[in-house]
Amino acid sequence: MERMEDFFAARVDGYEEHMLSGVEGCEQAYALVPSLLPVSCSNLLDLGCGTGLELKQIFKRFPDLSVTGIDLTREMLDQLKRNFQDRKINLICGSYFDVDLKTEEYDSAISFQTMHHFSHEAKIGLYRKIFSALKDHGLYIECDYMVENQDEEDFYFAENKRIRKELNIPEREFYHYDTPCTVANQIAMLRQGGFDRIESVFRIGQTTILAAYK
Repeated sequence: MERMEDFFAARVDGYEEHMLSGVEGCEQAYALVPSLLPVSCSNLLDLGCGTGLELKQIFKRFPDLSVTGIDLTREMLDQLKRNFQDRKINLICGSYFDVDLKTEEYDSAISFQTMHHFSHEAKIGLYRKIFSALKDHGLYIECDYMVENQDEEDFYFAENKRIRKELNIPEREFYHYDTPCTVANQIAMLRQGGFDRIESVFRIGQTTILAAYK
């Protein structure tokens, strides 16, 4: 088990190829996300933006879009800068759990394959922040790895807890280990975060897109 930022820093060179060809459904999800954003979107929050793979498609539809991207890994953000030198992007290196997202700041928010590393409690708190950061009628799109049933989810969380205990890793420190949830649990957490209209709009393999409306 590696620290989250170290895990992704060590894999930045092969990250995009892995996501596009190694994770079932991701290539199709990247292509779909821009069409889900409202045509009026001008200010976007990207949580766990990585190298900005999702932005490659989004900028094709919204070339003048203003983006705030947050990621723990400096190396990922450096690659994102190289990918989008002529775009309006504000990058923040840090944890999106800690960054002040402000209130009613963004038309839309997205996250792509990043939320499956965290506990229910942590995600519910973050969803409340995202809800507050969106303008009225704003949209949050979450594309993530979601499992089929509760037994799978319970297994991953139990293994994460066991390994952390063996390695004496504090619960709130960010180490890379997948703890995916079921679609039903993700929807329930988004509701607890304040969203009352949530739609499951895509699923290939375990790659799933939820659209949550403020």
